[in-house]
Amino acid sequence: MDKNLNVVIMAGGVGTRFWPYSRNSRPKQFLDALGTGRTLLQQTFERYLPICQPDNIWIVIHEEHLDLVREQLPSVQPERIITEPMRKNTAPCIAYAANKIFACNPDASMVVCPSDHLILNEKEFVATIQKAVEQTHAQDKLITLGIKPTRPETGYGYIQFLESKSHLKKVKTFTEKPALQLAKTFLESGDFVWNSGIFIWGVQAILNAFDKYLPELSEALAEIRPTLNTPDEKAAITTVYGLTKSISIDYGVMEKADNVYMSLGNFTWSDLGSWSSLHDVMSKDSHNNAVSGELMIYDTRNSVLRGEEGKLLVVQGLNGYLVGVFDNVVIVCEKDKEEMFRRFVNDLKSRNNGGDYL
Repeated sequence: MDKNLNVVIMAGGVGTRFWPYSRNSRPKQFLDALGTGRTLLQQTFERYLPICQPDNIWIVIHEEHLDLVREQLPSVQPERIITEPMRKNTAPCIAYAANKIFACNPDASMVVCPSDHLILNEKEFVATIQKAVEQTHAQDKLITLGIKPTRPETGYGYIQFLESKSHLKKVKTFTEKPALQLAKTFLESGDFVWNSGIFIWGVQAILNAFDKYLPELSEALAEIRPTLNTPDEKAAITTVYGLTKSISIDYGVMEKADNVYMSLGNFTWSDLGSWSSLHDVMSKDSHNNAVSGELMIYDTRNSVLRGEEGKLLVVQGLNGYLVGVFDNVVIVCEKDKEEMFRRFVNDLKSRNNGGDYL
C-alpha cells in the first residue's frame, strides 16, 4: 500500500436535485439512496480502503454536518475531517485540503473524489486509480478520470482527448453539459469521454497549479499554512473563505492548465445527480418503475415511486414521474425535469415557512 497516497472525499454538497429526499440537515451523501444499508458517503470511504491507509483518507464537509460524519464514519480521526466555514465550490475545497496534506507530507499523492457517486466493478476502479497514482510521483501531471460514454447524456461534462498509445491521454478540451445534438456528436466522434469529477495528482503539482491559475487563493492559503493542524486553523480559514470567490476546480484550474491528462475508467459509473439518474441504476419492476414502500400501482411506468412506512401510496396512470412521501413533503412531478427541483427549492426559500421543508 502506497504510504504517500491520500484520498480527499468532498462531502459538502446540499443535494438540491434530490429534494425532498435530500434535506439541508441530511444531504444525499448521508443517505442510503441505493437501499444497500450503507450511505453513499460510507460506500465511498470503503471503496478506497484496499489501496489507501484509513488515516490518509480526508473528509471535507460543511461544518454543520460534522456530527453526521462522526456518526457515519466513527473510525475517521477528528484531524482528518476538514470543515469548511462556507461553501465556495470545489477549487477552494481542494486547495484547502491540499495545503493540509502538504503540511503533513510534501511528497503525497492525492485522489480527489465526490462522496455521492455510484461505482460498480470496484476492483477495476481500484486498479485504474492505482495505475494513475503511479504517474503522480514526478509531481508534474494533473490527471482526471474519464468514463466512456454509453449515451448522449446532456447532464454530464465531457473531456476531449488526444489519442496515444499510453493509458494516459493528453486532454484537449473540456465541455460542460452540452445540448443533445452536440452530445450526440461527441458520442459519434469517439474522442470524448464523460468527466467523472475524480482527480489524481501529486500534492505539489496541484499546489503549483493553484499558484499559476488561482494565485490569490494560493497566496491566502500559503499565508495561513503555519496555522493548519493547530487550534488557530478555524479562525484563519474562516477569514480566507470570507475573501475567496466561489469557483470550481474545472473552471479555475483544469481548463487552463497545459499538463492535464485523462485516464480512462472501464467500469460502471453514475454521478447520481438527479432522480432520473437514480432511476437508471435502481432495481425496477416489469413496467420500469423503481419502487419502495407500501404501494398499489396501476397503469404506471418509467417512474420512481417511494412510499413511507405506515402509509399506503396509490398511483395510477403516470409515465416518467417521481411520486414520493418524504417526512413532511409529498411530491408528484416529472422525474426528468431536473431544473424544476432547483426551482422548487428556490421558491421555498422565499416563503415564510419554507425552511420547514428544506
